[in-house]
Amino acid sequence: MMQLYPANAAESLEFHKIRDLLLHKCRTDAARDRVANIRFHTHKDHAGRDLLQTWEYKTILQSGDHFPNDFTRNLHKELKLLSIPGGVLSGEQFLAVQQLSLNTRDMLLWFKKNNELFPALRALSANVVYEKKITEIISAVIDESGMVRDNASRELMSIRADLGRVRSEARKVFEGVIRRLNKQGYLADISESFLNGRRTAAVLAEYKRIVRGILHGESDTQKTVFIEPEETTILNNEIFMLERAEGREIQRILAQTTKDLSGYAPLLETYYHLCGIYDYIRAKAMLAIDMNGNMPRLSQHPGIHLEKAYHPLLYLHNKHSHKITIPLNLTLDRQQRILIISGPNAGGKTVAMKTVGLLILMAQAGLLIPVGENSEFGIFKQLMVQIGDTQSIEHELSTYSAHLQHMKHFMEFADGKTLFFIDELGSGSDPNLGGAFAEAIVEELAGKFSLGIITTHYLNLKVMAGKVRGIMNGAMSFDEEKLEPLYRLVTGKPGSSYTFAIAQRSGLPPAVIERARQLTQREHFKLDKMLHQAEQQTVKLTDKEKELDKLLKENEKLKKHYEEATNKEKQKQIYETLRLQNKVKKEELDYLRDTERKFKQIIQDWKKTENKQEVINAAENVLFRKKQVDSNASAARKADKNYDTIGGKPKIGDLMRNRTNHQVGTLAELRDKKAVVKIGNLPFTVNIDEWVVVRKKGEVKE
Repeated sequence: MMQLYPANAAESLEFHKIRDLLLHKCRTDAARDRVANIRFHTHKDHAGRDLLQTWEYKTILQSGDHFPNDFTRNLHKELKLLSIPGGVLSGEQFLAVQQLSLNTRDMLLWFKKNNELFPALRALSANVVYEKKITEIISAVIDESGMVRDNASRELMSIRADLGRVRSEARKVFEGVIRRLNKQGYLADISESFLNGRRTAAVLAEYKRIVRGILHGESDTQKTVFIEPEETTILNNEIFMLERAEGREIQRILAQTTKDLSGYAPLLETYYHLCGIYDYIRAKAMLAIDMNGNMPRLSQHPGIHLEKAYHPLLYLHNKHSHKITIPLNLTLDRQQRILIISGPNAGGKTVAMKTVGLLILMAQAGLLIPVGENSEFGIFKQLMVQIGDTQSIEHELSTYSAHLQHMKHFMEFADGKTLFFIDELGSGSDPNLGGAFAEAIVEELAGKFSLGIITTHYLNLKVMAGKVRGIMNGAMSFDEEKLEPLYRLVTGKPGSSYTFAIAQRSGLPPAVIERARQLTQREHFKLDKMLHQAEQQTVKLTDKEKELDKLLKENEKLKKHYEEATNKEKQKQIYETLRLQNKVKKEELDYLRDTERKFKQIIQDWKKTENKQEVINAAENVLFRKKQVDSNASAARKADKNYDTIGGKPKIGDLMRNRTNHQVGTLAELRDKKAVVKIGNLPFTVNIDEWVVVRKKGEVKE
């Protein structure tokens, strides 16, 4: 597991907000427990496995398919009762256990149906076996509403039969009593009620001594009393006894069923655990869809290569507000290990640093991240963070003292598999002395081959980055004309703090700004001015590049449009050629049939007529078009020159030749007696019997 320093390092990078978003996607307590105890893997295979599982689930969701992990009930209590001797589940709890079992069955069948399409997800349930005996035990006792079935035992069936008979008899007797009392005028407006589980007649108070029975109560106004008629008392007592007997038998049946099911408690625990895992992966996949998360490449060796990376929380916020988020491109490796980011305040230095840290945590936790598909991460075993005010009142430490305490830990424990982030290194002290300590700290960390990002305004650190091996500069772009940050990181050069530009933007009096210029050390001001000018040249160059990219894209679009138009014209020409060829072949076939018919007539005429010369003349007329037929036969011979007929059962991809017009095409699809043959780029639906398999001359059949 990744070592974090300090203990709140993940919170400093705002990972707790990602955890909260993930919690809202979970449907089960088991999945929420996993989110609360999320781990940052330090092994490439483990992180890669979790990422691949999330990627496969995201693919399922985006394809519109439904993976049946629909069980969302918390079954901790039920599964615990199953493993406790003497525990008893209710009918509703048995139904929940049955639904868990059936849901597991549906998931296993789904994987069987989608064989090998989602190997990472399927591996989770590879050793899980569906036991149909679980549902059989429950179905034999509990119905669809969670009630114990009448036929769960012979005794229960007998009790319920007696109960139904006595209730029916009691109802008839009671209704007879009600009719009689109503005729006598003893009943109140409501006529009857239920009190203490007994059916009572609502009698006017003045007649309570006339109506025989048990008094169960009276109304608030004391004008109505509720009496259980004497005629139904014995029947109601019998019903009460039967109901108690029914309850005892139901309890016995539930206890026995719980005992029968207890042997499957470990398997049910596995089912429940599996549903929680899939729900957790589903939550990660849904979050990935929201933030356009992708799966980066992983490397066992520490390193970072980001293309089109976004801060997840900033991306979601801007997406909701319909704003554009500027992507981050960055590379840290063995040669360029430490990045010194400089630039104006509120220019995005800390956001850029937090983006890298948060994406690393998410990737090593198995979460897809909003980066380009060519992005790559190494696996880090330590993450050290120093962001924000670190003043410690209880330990009587100032901000700078606490800052140095953290730097001490960094320098003692950092190694080649450590990633660190330091915001405003050396701040809180005298600029000259603080800058010197900052430079010494950076040299020490560079010597430990750790990877990290540092933000600063110190000029000596910017100069140092160009001299010390393994350290590089980076700058946050700033538009001086509009006096606003561009939130774009440019690596390879330092950035100006734009102190005077920001002061001007803030509305300070020009005289104060000019006096500050005079008081600034000449060399310091000169260097900052050079950085300032270099950065503005870069901003202008970037604008030119954007304009050039736009023109190139337009050119590519026109090129594509031209190619599409050319292809359409070529296809049109091929289609027209084939149409004309088919027309010629059809004319030849019609001619041969007509010739055959005419020769038959000539033979008959030769036998019948005495004027043989007329028959000879007719034969010459029929043979007049012989030259055209010879020409068509020549076309067939030409096809024979290029292809050998091999016959046999055709398969997709074979060259096929028409038996009649000798056209050659590629078999694209078989549909029983029909087939689709592509001639050039055009598909034709044909009768397969009219075609034969051929191969080009000189090719050897596999």
